[in-house]
Amino acid sequence: MSEYIHKSHNVSVLLYHLVCPAKYRRVVFTDEVDKELRDVCLEISKRYAIKFLEIGTDIDHVHFLVQTVSMYSPRKVIQTIKSITAREIFIRVPSVKKALWGGEFWSKGYFINTVGQFGNEKSITEYVKKQGREKEYKKLHSQQLELLGFDTP
Repeated sequence: MSEYIHKSHNVSVLLYHLVCPAKYRRVVFTDEVDKELRDVCLEISKRYAIKFLEIGTDIDHVHFLVQTVSMYSPRKVIQTIKSITAREIFIRVPSVKKALWGGEFWSKGYFINTVGQFGNEKSITEYVKKQGREKEYKKLHSQQLELLGFDTP
């Protein structure tokens, strides 16, 4: 569950549901890519004020439920997640670069939606869990949020 993030001059609860398709809608999310994606996202959480509440893959796109601080614009959140995960997956799973001949992991487009703390967070979490065909959706990460001492770089 999300919590209020208390900073020196503000308090916020900012939740976003993000959907990022792979370039060319290629089927690139294998067990190996899923594991690396999850690991990279958890590393992002350590370096940036972006906490992943839920991560799930379908065969050609990923759903993220994230909480962040008000100093990060939605565009900054997307750019951070997409750029770091793309770079790291290409390094960690070189075979993916062959499937995506243009040198880009993510499509330029994305979907982003704000999520309300009291009404929609649970329903979006359930929605993210139920995405994709029943046997193809893989839950990569789920976390109860602990944001006390949540600092930005």
